[in-house]
Amino acid sequence: AMALPSGVRERVAAVHGGSALPERLRLYDGWAARYEQDVAALEYRAPHLAAASLAFAFPAPPAGARLLDVACGTGLVARELHRRGFSCLHGVDGSAGMLERAQHTKLYQELWQCVLGQEPLPAPTDHYDAVTVVGALGEGQVPVTVLPELLRVTKPGGFLCLTTRSNPSNVRYKRELEAELGRLERCGAWQKLLAQEVERWEKATSEEESTQGTGYISGVVYLYQKCPVPPLKEG
Repeated sequence: AMALPSGVRERVAAVHGGSALPERLRLYDGWAARYEQDVAALEYRAPHLAAASLAFAFPAPPAGARLLDVACGTGLVARELHRRGFSCLHGVDGSAGMLERAQHTKLYQELWQCVLGQEPLPAPTDHYDAVTVVGALGEGQVPVTVLPELLRVTKPGGFLCLTTRSNPSNVRYKRELEAELGRLERCGAWQKLLAQEVERWEKATSEEESTQGTGYISGVVYLYQKCPVPPLKEG
């Protein structure tokens, strides 16, 4: 079950390791050229699942809906969103190498380099109809303290689609994330629409990470709506 092309396991382990931020961004820069073939080998489903969740939130994509793809990487999420009719896409990432690849997709109107957790998002308050953070909420990556900043740039009534992994090495982070998600819900910042556990999220890179010997790890898609939610139109 663990057959992965050579080097994939090492590259994934490196970016999830405990290295300091500048070093981790360098690793992402270096990975950019092989990133898409590596995640294809891992059968990484998060971009597809996140786009499907947003398509559920917007039964018909509003023509002018503005979406912010946070930690956009090479543009995997943009490709999935574009296929579902979303055309106004902005992206941010901490890695210049990843942004260069995203630029080549021609799917983004705007791309910015921004290190989440260290600097604010380069966007006005209440600006986006939806914000996605796919794959970056994890141990040694984006800190859970960024959630209020994601909320800030989302319009009232807008949607936030977030994903995280449920593998053993991410359990502590996932617990912290869910505590913060719950805290923001209790204080009336947003309401939860969906929290979907997905079993075959991607291939595990080690036996220790694999769910009960399946060779895969599981993950979760969360969908929230920022309050105040607009009232239903009469008629």
